[in-house]
Amino acid sequence: MNVDRTLVISDIHGCYREFIELLEKVDYHSVNDRLILLGDYVSRGPESKKVVDLVMHLVQEQGAIALQGNHDHRFVRVIENQASEKEIITFFEKGGSETLQSYGKTTKSNGLDHLKEVRDVIMGELSSHMDFLKNLPCLYEDNDYIYVHAGLNPSVSQLSEQNVHDLLYIKEEFYRNKTRMEKVVVFGHTITKDIHGSCEIWLGGDKIGIDGGCSFGGQLNCLELVHGKVGRFYSTKAVGVQKILPFATTRLTQPARTD
Repeated sequence: MNVDRTLVISDIHGCYREFIELLEKVDYHSVNDRLILLGDYVSRGPESKKVVDLVMHLVQEQGAIALQGNHDHRFVRVIENQASEKEIITFFEKGGSETLQSYGKTTKSNGLDHLKEVRDVIMGELSSHMDFLKNLPCLYEDNDYIYVHAGLNPSVSQLSEQNVHDLLYIKEEFYRNKTRMEKVVVFGHTITKDIHGSCEIWLGGDKIGIDGGCSFGGQLNCLELVHGKVGRFYSTKAVGVQKILPFATTRLTQPARTD
């Protein structure tokens, strides 16, 4: 089935309100639009759990495509007790406490003292979230673009040979160098303000960066692609006070596409 538009959003980071507002602003309709989400649904922002709930709904009921981000990957490893001590420390330094609070699990002493208890509760009550996040793909490709959370190693010529760590974590080495791919790469992870001094979407020739740094007070961006061409840019500004908006709108409860 042909779609009218492809809409790409990345690095929601628990910013549920901004995510809902952005879907409204772009007038997203799951029947006609393909929605691609580039990862980092959790950490830093206040509503990680609600974001994951919504992303699961969009994927499972509306046919959206969601990729895994490094924060999602780290969250799963911490909760499933696979993370190293360094990873656990990094998790809490980069918004882990906010993530656990959104799941209703407050912790003390940076979370370390009560981590086992938190793991047991989340794995018991919300194992579906862990299963969903850890099974998300790291890449998606269509006729015109390659979609990834962080980027590609520019020294690797075959997409199938890219390292998962690079797909989730690479930064300067990727965006400062030409890729060896024939298709344009759409990515998040690196805040566009760090690339070109603005939170707006960055058009970099063989790559397009879309992370507007919403969880840092920037904005949540959406890239519109129409028949393989770059269309409009949409964004919602970060808000200081998060409010719970209705989960379902008529646009988000339509039948899924069948392609």
